[in-house]
Amino acid sequence: MNLNTLKPSKGSRKNPKRLGRGHSAGQGKTSGRGHKGQHARSGGYHKVGFEGGQMPIHMRLPKRGFNNYTRKYFAELTLGNLQNAITKGLIDKNKIITEVELNAAGIVKKSKAGIKLLNKGELKDKIEISLSKATKSCINIIEGLGGKVSVLEVPKVKRVRKKDDVSEEKKEIKVESVSSSQDSEEVKNKEVAESSTQETADK
Repeated sequence: MNLNTLKPSKGSRKNPKRLGRGHSAGQGKTSGRGHKGQHARSGGYHKVGFEGGQMPIHMRLPKRGFNNYTRKYFAELTLGNLQNAITKGLIDKNKIITEVELNAAGIVKKSKAGIKLLNKGELKDKIEISLSKATKSCINIIEGLGGKVSVLEVPKVKRVRKKDDVSEEKKEIKVESVSSSQDSEEVKNKEVAESSTQETADK
């Protein structure tokens, strides 16, 4: 069989049903959907997970744990992969290896919050590398070969204010507003007293 004579095996492809082409076809008039109702309408059936009104399974089951928004996701880089990149010539070992160069070389696909160096594989060359994180064993191996590892500081995520902090701020604002209102009342009382004394003096 050649490319110009390729065809599907006999009986593997069937003609599709032609719906709504008369009652003699068996799928005419209502096209096999019955008379009216939700299943006969266009626009879908129901949303995924809907159980007819009863409490769906994803709401009945208990939830555990939480999503830590302050967590950092680091891309992993092993010593073996780093050595392979050096031997292939993707990275120059005589220069300082940075995260930008690792991303550009395609060794790390997604740096995310940074790159973490892991002790897996074998490193033979002396290098100087700058990363977000590195294990102690990796640092010891690189420094043992005469290299240097500089760990960058990862920026911290801003903490969301707690309700207590917000309530304390509101209390301070209320105290300031009360004190300012009292001061304004005292000023008004003084003005009224001065005006009354002037009226008595004129009389």
